[in-house]
Amino acid sequence: MPDASFPLLIIVIVLAIGFGIVNGFNDAANAIAPAIGTRALSPQRALVIAVIANFAGAATGTAVAHTIGKGIIIQDVISYQTIIAALISIIVWGWLATWLGLPVSIHHGFIAGLAAAGMAVAGNAAVVWSVMQRVLSAVVIAPSLGFAGGFMVMLGLYWIFQKNRPDRMRRVFSRMQYASTFFMAYSHGKNDGQMPIGVITMALVIYYNDVGIWDRLSLLNSDLWWVIVISAVAISSGIAMGGRRVIKTIGMKMTNLRPVQGFTTHLAAASVIETASHLGIPVSTTHCVSASVMGVGATRRFSAVRWGIAGNIVIAWILTFPICGILGYVFTLLLKVIF
Repeated sequence: MPDASFPLLIIVIVLAIGFGIVNGFNDAANAIAPAIGTRALSPQRALVIAVIANFAGAATGTAVAHTIGKGIIIQDVISYQTIIAALISIIVWGWLATWLGLPVSIHHGFIAGLAAAGMAVAGNAAVVWSVMQRVLSAVVIAPSLGFAGGFMVMLGLYWIFQKNRPDRMRRVFSRMQYASTFFMAYSHGKNDGQMPIGVITMALVIYYNDVGIWDRLSLLNSDLWWVIVISAVAISSGIAMGGRRVIKTIGMKMTNLRPVQGFTTHLAAASVIETASHLGIPVSTTHCVSASVMGVGATRRFSAVRWGIAGNIVIAWILTFPICGILGYVFTLLLKVIF
């Protein structure tokens, strides 16, 4: 017989699914924008690849989910109220940013909302600052590696293929963008796709009062497989919807991309994200891809990057933390009154 907290568990699961959809909707640009911007893939074909690869990524590995669910705030302040407050804050900001055509970090927005929600309950002691330090360090390190990787790989490819005709280069790298788009979408699912998994598992731990659920979380577990599958479906569904305004910003407005540059953008960014996923570090796919696009564009000349648009993206990144933090704090206080 379900107890009185069962409706709250259902609310968290529904919001987590919405969270995954918003994530995929905004981050569709990261998975497919360079391929569409270079016209190597049609939007429909790119979306199909991204949906399949994101599902595969989200369904394999749970290292990032463990960090999200157990590492940001202490166990004593993890409650339905703090989880719901963090989810509402990032869903609101994620939809608004996507509507404005701004690629933002859904990952970091949720983390900021969750940390602030914990602080609304127990002050600074609620946050696991050692983990937060790793997350905040990744805000700088991951895009820096994305920019440097895009820049260096692009220069290397220019040197290797300097004697090849441009039309041959276009044909070769147009085909290779199928693989790079799949890799990018897979790494996105492996990192960002873990967030709904972590959220739903947090709620199940509260409901059953069993922290051992984290150890049993697996696609092969007969009781918990649905957590991973439903989360993977959510983020894949968001990508299938496609954030067209964000795709246009990343793939067409920031700089002019050719197939070799689109391939390099995804290769550099996905390599950074995949490494972080194995280490259990949540990083921003948006940061990595946008920075990689800037690095690739800068190999021609720095003026090839539209730095005004890039500046707007950076401002959106910065604003994500305080906006989601304030929303998470306020929503927690409101939910404490309601419940």
